[in-house]
Amino acid sequence: MQKLNLPTYPFRIKNNEKHHLIFDEVRKKHVVLTPEEWVRQHFIQFLLLKKKYPISLIAVEKQHTINNLKKRSDILVFNTKGTPDIIVECKAPNVKITQDTFDQIARYNLKIDANYLIVTNGLEHYYCMLDISNETYVFLKDIPSYKI
Repeated sequence: MQKLNLPTYPFRIKNNEKHHLIFDEVRKKHVVLTPEEWVRQHFIQFLLLKKKYPISLIAVEKQHTINNLKKRSDILVFNTKGTPDIIVECKAPNVKITQDTFDQIARYNLKIDANYLIVTNGLEHYYCMLDISNETYVFLKDIPSYKI
């Protein structure tokens, strides 16, 4: 798999007859290793190991109903009160991050109401914070580490 603009991590990868599989620590199972999954697993480890978010506060591919359509957020991080704090949209490294990508995560966030939005393709990462008073997003250089 492609080297990403994230730290490298020791993943558990195995093969079956059809696919390479990677172990997802959050879902506690092996999943098909696609380029997008490669990015998602790196970003999960980044949140766990670099930013120190507890695994118990992270959900992967959480389903939501938006305009009567079932959608899934790639990574959702909750605060200790159980409300969404960070939503992460992952794309494969060969997918350019465009306005459509930001529109997608913004639509999800109308339902989720997270404080931070992250869009990544593993090579480029965009971090935004919701500015409620001005009804806009502020781009950040990074997201904060977990604080109790």
